[in-house]
Formats: sequence, structure tokens, C-alpha cells
Amino acid sequence: MQVITKDNQRVWFDPDLLREEPLRCFDPAFWQQAGRVTGSAQGRGTTWFVEGQALPMALRHYRRGGLFGKLVKDAYWFTGWDNTRGAAEFRLLDKLAQGGVRVPRPVAARAVRSGLTYQADLLVEKVANAQDLVAILAEQALPESCWRAIGAMVRQMHDLQVCHTDLNSHNILLDDQQLVWLIDFDKCYEQQGEQWKEGNLSRLHRSFVKEQGKRGIRFDASCWQWLLAGYRND
Repeated sequence: MQVITKDNQRVWFDPDLLREEPLRCFDPAFWQQAGRVTGSAQGRGTTWFVEGQALPMALRHYRRGGLFGKLVKDAYWFTGWDNTRGAAEFRLLDKLAQGGVRVPRPVAARAVRSGLTYQADLLVEKVANAQDLVAILAEQALPESCWRAIGAMVRQMHDLQVCHTDLNSHNILLDDQQLVWLIDFDKCYEQQGEQWKEGNLSRLHRSFVKEQGKRGIRFDASCWQWLLAGYRND
């Protein structure tokens, strides 16, 4: 990882994955003018999908959610460059990728300071030809092997002592090779001990049950037992 500090901003980036100018690559207009925007998705804000020289990427600007987000949409208290949202997620994704967990590789992160607050952006690898589990399970059931693979990938993340604070069925992807990916590590963190891991799994189970009731996804007790078997390597 390399770091650039200029004026009121700092950028962290992987020079093997980012061939573009680091200080310009967080501006959607930069990609639009080059004709390299390949799509977008709406969430709290717009995620832009762009074609980098080294790999396809997803560009996201950090935005607040909830009621407070309606008042202060994208400003966060500044307590040090390395504590900024993008820098923290960059480091966590790098740790996971280096540890063998299938996550989007972090390409670059930026923080722009304004007095006591900052804004942040993140550029990561785009997972090609993938859908989240809710979209897939709304159309078809998955075989036991897939459920076991999901459990095994969650276990790999836990073995690295990473707590995914929003582990749910939307944040697990399957690509066209049936490979499992974990995404959306904003506000996630490393945590020692073992007790919290059961809570992480319980949150995931609740999300499947919720989507089964809401969208009728193909999920039942046997699916969950297969996932747990993969997690425990039974």
C-alpha cells in the first residue's frame, strides 16, 4: 500500500491494482469523461462501476444512514487519518484477502478533511457475474455443497477474528462459478475472543428467516444445518 497526502486529503492505494491517477480516481466525472463507467447501483448513494486499466472496480462515497443521515449525509468526526472509514475498511479488506477470504480486493481509499469533520470514498474490485443470496434464492434452491461453502467462508473470516457487523443474506454473493464472496465491511472490525461469533451467526440466520417470510426465498432448516456443517467443517 502507498499513501499520498496533499492539502486536506489523504489517499491510500495499491499500485498493483490502480494504474490511474490516485488523486483523481474518486471523482465519477473522471470516469465518465473517459467513457469508462460501466454501470451504477443505488443504495444510500450511488455506487459507480468503472473499468480500470488493471481491473473492473466499484466506487462508493460513504454516506450516513438512519435519521441522523437525513441531517448530516456524509460528514464524520475526524479523529486521525487512519481512523477514517475508508482507511479502516481498506485495511480490513486487505487483511481478509491476504488471509484467503474471498472479498473484493481494496484498490484505493480517500479521506478529505474539512475542519473537525471529513468525507470518505472507497474503490474496490468489482465482483464479476455475481448475485446476492436473496436474489438467487428467490429464483432457485441451492445444493448442500453451496450452503457448506457459505459456512466455510464465514468460518475463514471468523478465524481471522473479523466481526462482520452486518452479516446478512444480502452481503453474501455467489458468482457464476458458484464461488462465495463476502462484501460490505464498512464499520466492521477485528475482535478477539470467541463469544461474539455465535451472535454473528445468529444475525445471519435471522436475515434468512426474514427474507423467507418477506420474499419466499428457498430456505429451510436443512439449509441452515448445511451452512453450520460447513462452518464447523463437519
